[in-house]
Amino acid sequence: MRRLYQKIYLTILASLLLVVLVAGGIWRWGGGPPGPQVFEMAGELASMALPPADAPRLEQQRAVEQLARRFRTDLALFSQDGRPIAGAGRPLPPPPPRGEGEWAYGPGGPAWSFRLPDDRWIVVRAPGRHRHPAIGLVLLLGGIALAVGLAAFPIVRGLTRRLERLQSGVDTLGAGDLSARVKVEGKDEVARLAESFNRAAVRIEELMGAHRMLLANASHELRTPLSRIRLGIELLQQTKDPKYHAALAGDVAELDLMIDEMLLTSRLGAVQKPQMEETIDLLALAAEECARYEDCALDGQAVTVRGERRLLARLIRNLLDNASHHGTPPVSVVVRQDGERAVLEVMDNGAGVPETERERVFSPFHRLGGDTRGMGLGLALVRQIARLHGGDAIVAPRPGHPGCFQVGLPVYAAPNA
Repeated sequence: MRRLYQKIYLTILASLLLVVLVAGGIWRWGGGPPGPQVFEMAGELASMALPPADAPRLEQQRAVEQLARRFRTDLALFSQDGRPIAGAGRPLPPPPPRGEGEWAYGPGGPAWSFRLPDDRWIVVRAPGRHRHPAIGLVLLLGGIALAVGLAAFPIVRGLTRRLERLQSGVDTLGAGDLSARVKVEGKDEVARLAESFNRAAVRIEELMGAHRMLLANASHELRTPLSRIRLGIELLQQTKDPKYHAALAGDVAELDLMIDEMLLTSRLGAVQKPQMEETIDLLALAAEECARYEDCALDGQAVTVRGERRLLARLIRNLLDNASHHGTPPVSVVVRQDGERAVLEVMDNGAGVPETERERVFSPFHRLGGDTRGMGLGLALVRQIARLHGGDAIVAPRPGHPGCFQVGLPVYAAPNA
């Protein structure tokens, strides 16, 4: 049962079916008012125990008293026209005028009247176990309500118990325990809500961990340019040498780049898709970025992708910066289509990335041994941007080009007009 409304709906149907079954069982085996055949049989039996209609009243009175004592009930004998002949016990109402046996109800309790074969009437007060129909109806409805309540309770309690556990998980997460998770039970909406909560909790925990790592590393990385700026200001104040002014400008630019990369890394970690998508010619975009660098050659074919132009330009620029600063010129860029993927390759003539480091170079703040340039966010941004656009970035050495980074993106197919 995969939908909660189906479970509730079927519970209602099952309850109604249970009502029908219980009511039918009570009607079938619980008894009810006697039918005409019962009245006729009672009249025949009573006539055998009573004297005939022409017997003296005293004899009829003794017979009625004897029957009343034997059955421990109130009993009265009436003539055909409803006049009393004999009686025992509390007063009883006369027989009904319709001339048929039936139940009569009054202050003294239900009374049962039936006709004898000689047209006399017997009225007997019902034994104490007989109750007014209203009481029987209340007991019937009460029994049905009890049965429905007992049958529906496990289903309702199972649902509310899962909701309570989900609420407890939300409260625990809200209190700061980012490891809070809830147990997923069933396949309905509540189960899918629990799965969504667990995914959200994992995502929040990852984001908070990434932000903590970003802040910890950023505080360390920013100290170096800030120290150089502080020292440059002091030297510039003392010597007025223009070279310190140029050095200060370079340190400020480096600091600005660091802050920009950190903010962009943090922002991309919190989004699931590009905010402003447009159709982009990847070859043309690569040509724009390659024009900023010397010893950079571009080759390939026009391939259309879909994404945010500013981020894809940043991806290409970071790859070119990495090749220029950490590789050996010349740098070559190739854009091609491989099936449904657009492939961008940036290659240099350097030694490339050791095999053991080919995944780690995409980690934030990771540097290869002995490298002190940059803060280790350039390639991490490349992979973030590629994955944000439905692709990925890897280290893919090629013959003659051990230093090769490859980015694969989905090709955009324009819808038919």
